[in-house]
Amino acid sequence: MGQGGDIVGSSFWQEVGGRATFERLVRRFYEGVREDELLWPMYPEDDLEGAIQRLTGFLEQYWGGPGTYSEQRGHPRLRIRHAPFPITPAARDRWLHHMRVAVDELGLSPLHENMLWDYLERAAHAMVNTAG
Repeated sequence: MGQGGDIVGSSFWQEVGGRATFERLVRRFYEGVREDELLWPMYPEDDLEGAIQRLTGFLEQYWGGPGTYSEQRGHPRLRIRHAPFPITPAARDRWLHHMRVAVDELGLSPLHENMLWDYLERAAHAMVNTAG
């Protein structure tokens, strides 16, 4: 904080537009997932809005936004939360495909886009839990 109580510096979350940007990303991602025969069965059709809000909250917290995700759900524990789902290399690739479309549509600066994509790619690879 600066002398006047203002925030000094900024987070990735602030730099890319805050919650609105992450919600746009996640909503676009889910548009693709809804049409994907491999991925869609893994998602809660009856609670799609909840899934959208959870992923948005997780991503915005990870990138320096509010800590609402952890306040409501505890530690992210991504591998444990995804363990019930058979995440094959093919499922990972489909997930990355839909996320790539969503990231491209954000129109981020090359630096921000590369940072975000690097994280998403690493996270997707880490979630694979079965050979298929």
